[in-house]
Amino acid sequence: MNEKQLERMEHGPGFIAALDQSGGSTPKALAGYGIDGTAYQTEDEMFDLIHQMRTRIIKSPAFTSEHILGAILFEMTMNRKIDDLYTADYLWEKKGIVPFLKVDQGLADLENGVQLMKPLTKLDDLLKTANERHIFGTKMRSVIKEANPEGIKNLIAQQFEVGKRIAAAGLVPILEPEVDIHAPEKERCEELLLAACWEELKGLDATTKIMFKLTIPSQDNYYQVLMDDPHVVRVVALSGGYSRTEADVKLARNTGLIASFSRALLNDLKVSETDDEFDHTLAEAIKEIYDASIS
Repeated sequence: MNEKQLERMEHGPGFIAALDQSGGSTPKALAGYGIDGTAYQTEDEMFDLIHQMRTRIIKSPAFTSEHILGAILFEMTMNRKIDDLYTADYLWEKKGIVPFLKVDQGLADLENGVQLMKPLTKLDDLLKTANERHIFGTKMRSVIKEANPEGIKNLIAQQFEVGKRIAAAGLVPILEPEVDIHAPEKERCEELLLAACWEELKGLDATTKIMFKLTIPSQDNYYQVLMDDPHVVRVVALSGGYSRTEADVKLARNTGLIASFSRALLNDLKVSETDDEFDHTLAEAIKEIYDASIS
């Protein structure tokens, strides 16, 4: 573990940019950027285009460590280069931004009110490569849709089980048990989630470090108890389908909770913009999210 990166993630001001759209979500991300499916014929061409988009974001003068603590990457992005440096090295060496890697392989079907992660069959190889590519931490997502105690307990147990494997490999896992913002009993889901996380935290080795990426809670400052736990490096928030304005307002009411936004960060960027226009659009989004994260 890089101690300078750990210190930055524990105490630095800013937020985490989520640039980890995978194969399934890449067409939608490109479409939002202004590139439709007629612009590519193969998956390789699609990934070339999304890497060009991510490279433009990362190299932008608006994308700096002044406001951004870390960036979450997709496996393909980790294994590609920006200006002859692997992406994680470019982020840290040129920008001072801590690199993370998405490691889950998608969601299983809904059962007991939740969607667990599909089996992580590539995890050991991914962790080996992540260390070789100087990745600091990882991220993995599962989703809670109903206030089902058994389902939520199983989901949190899966997150912690995988998280311990990741921590044993020398990386800091971000556990992402997302609560669907449209869940009919969202607040009850959050109660069950917090209780299950608290039980799992008590069983961790004293040296294990983890992070959480959570839906902005219905009750302000509800996750403060997680932030205060010595195992927890940081608690970050996903935008979860809220608009950037709505997500920022909700985030700002939660002291110490910082953003890890994807769509809310990137939605207004367009391939047709000039570099100056693109940098201005990105800078505006970054400043709004940063201000909400440090409130």
